[in-house]
Amino acid sequence: MRKCTRYYCSVLSSLFLFFLFAATLSLQGQSGLVGSTTVQLNHLTSFSALPNGIDLRDGDARMQIVALREDVVRIRVSRSNELAEDASWAVLKEARESRVAVTPSNTRDAVGFQTGVLRVSLSRQTFALTISDRDGNILQQDVRPIEFYGDSFRVYKAMPIDEHYFGLGDKPGPLDRRDQAFTLWNTDAYSFQESTDPIYKSIPYFLTFRAGRALGVFVDNTWRSNFDFGKQLPSVYSFGAVSGPLNYYVFYGPTPKHVVETYAWLTGTMPLPPIWSLGYQQSRYSYSPQSRVIEVADRLRADHIPADVIYLDIDYQQQNRPFTVDRERFPDFPGMISQLKSKNFHTVVITDLHIANFPGHGYSPYDTGIAGDHFVKNPDGAIYSGAVWPGPSVFPDFTRAQTRDWWGTLYRDFSKMGVAGFWNDMNEPSVFNTPTKTMPEDVVHRIDEPGFVKRTARHAEIHNVYGMENSRATFDGLKQLNPDLRPFVLTRASYAGGQRYAATWTGDNSATWNHLRLTTPMLENLGLSGFALSGADVGGFAGTPQQDLLTKWLEISAFQPIDRDHAEKGTGDHEPWVGGAEAESIRRRFIEERYRLMPYLYTLAEEASRTGIPIERPLFLEFPDAASDHHPLDIDGQAAGEFLLGPDILVASPPYPDKLDNYGIEFPSASWYDYWTGQLVKKPVPVAPTPNAPASPADLVLLRTWIHPELASLPVFVRAGAILPIAPLVQSTNETPQGPLTLRVYAGDACGGHLYLDDGKTYDYKKGVNLRMDFDCEVTADGLRLRLGDHKGSYPAWWQQISVEIYGWSPRKHTARLDGRSIDAAIGSSSGKLVLTIPDSGRGATLELE
Repeated sequence: MRKCTRYYCSVLSSLFLFFLFAATLSLQGQSGLVGSTTVQLNHLTSFSALPNGIDLRDGDARMQIVALREDVVRIRVSRSNELAEDASWAVLKEARESRVAVTPSNTRDAVGFQTGVLRVSLSRQTFALTISDRDGNILQQDVRPIEFYGDSFRVYKAMPIDEHYFGLGDKPGPLDRRDQAFTLWNTDAYSFQESTDPIYKSIPYFLTFRAGRALGVFVDNTWRSNFDFGKQLPSVYSFGAVSGPLNYYVFYGPTPKHVVETYAWLTGTMPLPPIWSLGYQQSRYSYSPQSRVIEVADRLRADHIPADVIYLDIDYQQQNRPFTVDRERFPDFPGMISQLKSKNFHTVVITDLHIANFPGHGYSPYDTGIAGDHFVKNPDGAIYSGAVWPGPSVFPDFTRAQTRDWWGTLYRDFSKMGVAGFWNDMNEPSVFNTPTKTMPEDVVHRIDEPGFVKRTARHAEIHNVYGMENSRATFDGLKQLNPDLRPFVLTRASYAGGQRYAATWTGDNSATWNHLRLTTPMLENLGLSGFALSGADVGGFAGTPQQDLLTKWLEISAFQPIDRDHAEKGTGDHEPWVGGAEAESIRRRFIEERYRLMPYLYTLAEEASRTGIPIERPLFLEFPDAASDHHPLDIDGQAAGEFLLGPDILVASPPYPDKLDNYGIEFPSASWYDYWTGQLVKKPVPVAPTPNAPASPADLVLLRTWIHPELASLPVFVRAGAILPIAPLVQSTNETPQGPLTLRVYAGDACGGHLYLDDGKTYDYKKGVNLRMDFDCEVTADGLRLRLGDHKGSYPAWWQQISVEIYGWSPRKHTARLDGRSIDAAIGSSSGKLVLTIPDSGRGATLELE
């Protein structure tokens, strides 16, 4: 470790302070900054090989690089000889403790090692780290020495001109993070805008994509941190934090999908949600009194608008005190919950984490919290109090396992009443009476958690994980109260790994066309960052939407993971019937389509719970090589509104949904069908290239088309080769569909599909009480062959027949054989599709058509 010269120190200090201010790092209250010397790691003084990596020194400073898997390395750096505590709120214990043997690779210029996938090399002269694949392609390379300034640090990496960056959770703005900088500090960002930063969540993970190769980077540091993707230095991306450990993970694809799966291996996947959480959800701040809640539920049923959930915001509570009920406005709360349940509605109620500071009045959450010493404290040992919705409030210390256990018990009464889910809001935490909109950074937490050294910690360290630990306490508490029932928790604030406990949404957006446009990249980046089950307030929270805006938002959200219509107090009504019968008819049609797609949606949710692959996906996740130059199509302006629902459905909303002009759609592969008509998208007429003219993005794709936007329609397409499972329409997921399962077969290469089913609410699926079914098809010289897999698992199918719809293929003889035997099934043909119905015994079958 070399200390810099006086002149060099001055220059470096100025540069580093510039970065600190640019990253909006708060110096107030940060120990070890003022008067400290900048230290660079710029020369290797010694090293020693480890069975799974290497340990390196630069004077007193230390770096340790270990391989957790052939494609995952962990880098830990300290300015002293001692590495920071090996504990994590985010990374699973089994992942952190994973090890693979490596092969040392040392030369005159560099030291390092190799795995079966990666080469890790560190320069003897500059201490610069380079990570390559085994073919020599550089995946990540230090471009400047690691710097420490007091307790803070910063790492600098080379940023190739053709590399793109995705992730960091719910940050608003374009999908690609390139040329932007972000601060991670959970913040109540009411009515946020495209440039607002920081925002609700802190997920210090990003995915790089260059020339078809993807890499993941996760910086496991809970303090205020900053990520700069070339905003200050055009050829450099960097990351750092005001304090805490320099501890990051690098993991290789080469496909983006494999990177996302590896991030899930590190931080976990979302739990399989109850199926009703995928249904349409109606909410506002607030439905009150009790009669209004029933009125909304009855209108949804009377107008035959499928729906599964009614939300209750804080106005159901007594003077906004969590875990209470206002008996004047809700005179029979248990009866109301029961009545909603009889109408096939699940009720989700808000339970903010601030507990009213209300001693001596029999307010049990406060009294039991005081008795158990469960609240965070000021440095002097007094309980910290801050103003939120109930007025003066105290805050549970969720870093204590015993406090989380106590918190879980608070849900007992609501759980007994039949409340189905819980909404943890304001958990950044938001505090009204402070300049920072949150609790002071010197508030004291007492970490008492398995896997951690028992100690105290300032709120500056815990702030970014506080909301996640709140949702963890809720999730674990609900599992304890009802061990056989899957909890549903919705959280606003979280950290990496928070997907293990809760779904999320994008926070207090606005009723504007621009916020509708921002929703797609926010949900895509949340999905890439672990939160597969996420949504946005449909129609916009702040303000009253124009009727056309509400219509278009309801159309698009029907194809997104969570479809929740939510509105702010004082705004106009948002319900689907607002604006008249014509508008309601359009909106109902799209909500109905969501319910027909429920088998496909639930199958995607189950996949996400196993693999971490998100439900809503950017194009490059499924088609990393779509463009001939291997750039991700999602960065093209024409494709900015496009997203994939699973691997097979492409939703192509306009890049600017309020524009009336025609717009182009770029497809990530050569053959797609119109979802609504079943017609194959026509290939464009080739245009002779202009000599010496540069290629436009559209010239680099195999298929494109032009669309004229219309209020009543949304362009949706299906990949050729997809087989989509479709259900008869129901009014809620509680209803058993009546009739056959429909398989829509879109003829094409790699033709196949999957279906997953279980009871949608319990953990019996873990005991094998589920149903898995695979399908595949192929077109041969003799005809078309469709294979129906057998029913794997013990859960009974709700259908006895399968209606087969085939698009893009026509029979010659109109004959059919099922398992080699001719059948009399009528083969109908209409609107470009072939239709027939066959029995499904559950033992698998092969259908042959000629």
